[in-house]
Amino acid sequence: MHTTVEALDRLLDPISRALTPEVAKKIVDLRADPKVQERLEDLADRNTEGELTEEELSEYKALVSAIGMITILQAKARRALAGD
Repeated sequence: MHTTVEALDRLLDPISRALTPEVAKKIVDLRADPKVQERLEDLADRNTEGELTEEELSEYKALVSAIGMITILQAKARRALAGD
């Protein structure tokens, strides 16, 4: 495995094989809560400016990691719905 994304992709394979069409559709339709999205945008902007505290940087990294995992799950759900 060369990257974290590849490792997550492989770790999530068993979940994707267990998806029903209904659950897959719900995963594809997932969107961030508006308050979480607002917080993420604030952290991203402040990170670009180098203004995050260590605690905020940790929070930002955790949110970005979670988004990465959700993105992989959504891709797998789309493939499941497409019948791949």
